Amino acid sequence: MSDRLHSWNVNETEAVAIQDRLAEKIILTNGFGRITSVAGCDVAYDLSSGKAFAAVCVFSWPELSKIDEVAAVTDITFPYVPGLLAFREGPPLLKTFKLLAEKPTLVLFNGQGIAHPRRMGLATHLGIIMDMPSIGCARENLHGQYSLPENHKGAYSEITDGTEIIGACLRTQKNIKPVFVSQGFKTDLDTAIRIILACTTRYKMPEPLRAAHMTAGERRKRWPVYPGHH
Repeated sequence: MSDRLHSWNVNETEAVAIQDRLAEKIILTNGFGRITSVAGCDVAYDLSSGKAFAAVCVFSWPELSKIDEVAAVTDITFPYVPGLLAFREGPPLLKTFKLLAEKPTLVLFNGQGIAHPRRMGLATHLGIIMDMPSIGCARENLHGQYSLPENHKGAYSEITDGTEIIGACLRTQKNIKPVFVSQGFKTDLDTAIRIILACTTRYKMPEPLRAAHMTAGERRKRWPVYPGHH
């Protein structure tokens, strides 16, 4: 994997220009064969120390047993700006992915894929950078129009931007608010929906993302007792 497609030390105007340029590299057809593993990743923050704590948890497919877990800490180098999340979470996540023993088949991101004003949400951006098939699964919608799906697991409605379908508002559990799924890179929307549903068991969020969220939060709580990655 490579993070040399662009610099991360940029301002907001430069970041938008990078997104516009990277958008030309988007591929929305499945770029993988047999699925053997699915990873989830997330980042927690400690604003008082200026640190970001990233975690990646890899699960076997289709058993959904955790087979790898890695974490890393970095300095926060970019502010929180809606639509530019990749520039805040990209550096810590890239550092963490390099610690994995094996490259997963698919990666789930706690953020958007192409359901983004420039089609360059976190899942799409880092999918391109790492050349990994990716899916965005967010708790909130960032861009596009949708209607609420029916109240049962698996129900979804399309998220649209004009005439373009850019994702799905997906119900992963009955009586629970839906999630917002969009294809990131080298994954089509039908596959993204299928993978998210298959990875969601008892809770709202897919198991790989839940695990990464908890791991990142635990590392933040332990700081600075366990600095770095372990």
